[in-house]
Amino acid sequence: MPSTERALDAAARTLLLRVALQAIDHGLAGGARLDPDPARYPPPLRAEGACFVTLEHAGALRGCVGSLEPRRALVRDVAANAHAAAFADPRFAPLDGAELDGLHLEISVLSPPVAIDCTDEAGCRAALRPGVDGVVLRAGRRRATFLPAVWAQLPEPAAFLAALRLKAGLGADDWPPELRLERYTTEHFGATVAALRETPAPPS
Repeated sequence: MPSTERALDAAARTLLLRVALQAIDHGLAGGARLDPDPARYPPPLRAEGACFVTLEHAGALRGCVGSLEPRRALVRDVAANAHAAAFADPRFAPLDGAELDGLHLEISVLSPPVAIDCTDEAGCRAALRPGVDGVVLRAGRRRATFLPAVWAQLPEPAAFLAALRLKAGLGADDWPPELRLERYTTEHFGATVAALRETPAPPS
């Protein structure tokens, strides 16, 4: 998987995953949403960053929430998106503590989005890099994105774009004149809750 310019090392990745789990634990305990102090973390986690946090249970999606543009410290973005993925994804009921044992956490740290230079669907299909690009679709007030991992289910650019348009609330064959695409890459990593329980807790 291509990395972003941030190039997190193994220790930083583990810290972020533990922060995500800590945010979920706080939510299950009924406490205030976790808001970690960036000053207590290494520089790459203190810098502004955008991420998606994905939860899977028994191999099935259990929640996915993220940010497309950096607007806060990466460690805070991870904590907020982990809480939202567990308790505020409208597609799912809030996470129950009994599900923790089978839970897998994944974090995708996004590179800054860059406009794709294309003017019609054929040109956009040709410009896409299957398996590499995360894609943002914008059409007026409509917006949707697919992470690079979605290529595993939709490997053909035509099907990928059709599904992305449906996600944005357009028809699968719609291509309004204001439609624009952007691409980004992700630094993607994950772990099971069981594995994370065995690592030291991060600072709060």
